[in-house]
Amino acid sequence: MELDGKVAAITGGTAGIGRAIAEAFVAEGAQVVVSGRNADRGQQVADEIGVVFCQGDATTKEGVEQAVEAAVSQFGRIDIMVNNAGGAQRLAPLVDLYDEDWDLVMKWNLYSTFWGTRAALRHMLPRGYGRIINISSVEGKHGKPVLTAYVAAKHAINGLTKAAAKEVGTQGVTVNAICPGLVITDIIKNNGPSTAAAMGITFDEMVALFAAESAIKRPNTLDEVAAVAVLLASDVGGGITGAIYSVDGGTAAY
Repeated sequence: MELDGKVAAITGGTAGIGRAIAEAFVAEGAQVVVSGRNADRGQQVADEIGVVFCQGDATTKEGVEQAVEAAVSQFGRIDIMVNNAGGAQRLAPLVDLYDEDWDLVMKWNLYSTFWGTRAALRHMLPRGYGRIINISSVEGKHGKPVLTAYVAAKHAINGLTKAAAKEVGTQGVTVNAICPGLVITDIIKNNGPSTAAAMGITFDEMVALFAAESAIKRPNTLDEVAAVAVLLASDVGGGITGAIYSVDGGTAAY
């Protein structure tokens, strides 16, 4: 029970990687608040895995901060903050990318991570303890065509992680990022065909292409990502900070 008695908040925690991390945290003894936009799905997840659901839109400051405040109001504190919410919007070559597309991706990924980190630190620093985990992407380490905004946002999240870790390293708070490679989540299933079409290939061809870039030649699993989150959230992980952990099957070059 690596997280016994710990309190965690996870943005975008009702599906995909966020839900997998929530399930792993609960299994390790944590009390967990998950946030998401869909109230029906959120309540269903709460009932299924034993977490508290907080409705909130991660593209807004209020939506992110509500997740932190829900953890504090429900359990009296927050020990672990997982900034998981994010994704890509309309995919297009850079020359065809609209300003509103860029803005939305930045809010959904980079801004939500900033808002969540800041809100959590306001509670963690006075207590001298905290774990912040930012879900970045393998695209935060290299580039992909038609994913310009997403790639830029994930690179920025990695930089935010490193800078924040240096700021709070002597105050009992660690800040790390996880960079998953290809993981077949519901978002990938729903949005993947349009991504593939923008690349001029089919969805199955895209999955095969991304998998071929890795050393293991397959997508990663949700459990593989969640296991690293448990390590970084635990007391055992207290000596790890400012790290950008790849869970990408050896795709990234560093």
